[in-house]
Amino acid sequence: MVTLSISPGFHVNANPATFSYLIATQLTAGKVAGITVGAPGYPAAVKKKFQFAEQPLAVYEGEAPIKLNLRAEPKAAAGSRSLPVNVRVQACDEEQCFPPATINTTISVTVK
Repeated sequence: MVTLSISPGFHVNANPATFSYLIATQLTAGKVAGITVGAPGYPAAVKKKFQFAEQPLAVYEGEAPIKLNLRAEPKAAAGSRSLPVNVRVQACDEEQCFPPATINTTISVTVK
């Protein structure tokens, strides 16, 4: 699981985003030997009304846990691995949205 910690007063667009022109939060994972990565499971969005939009938008605020489905391949050797993950987000406050950004990190995965 990858948990986004969103600062108070800010939000990011949910996945799926309310409108096609909004940048949805998107988690992608790299490749690592012995691990198959499935589609991410995004949390339920909060519908919120902002000054800059006529309709409420689907957003994440606070903590947003994104489930990442992983499976060890049948012949995978036991041990720890570092799985690279990227999260593309567009942070906004009550008045404006900032340029999209990609957060690059790794998560530790253990094959038993």
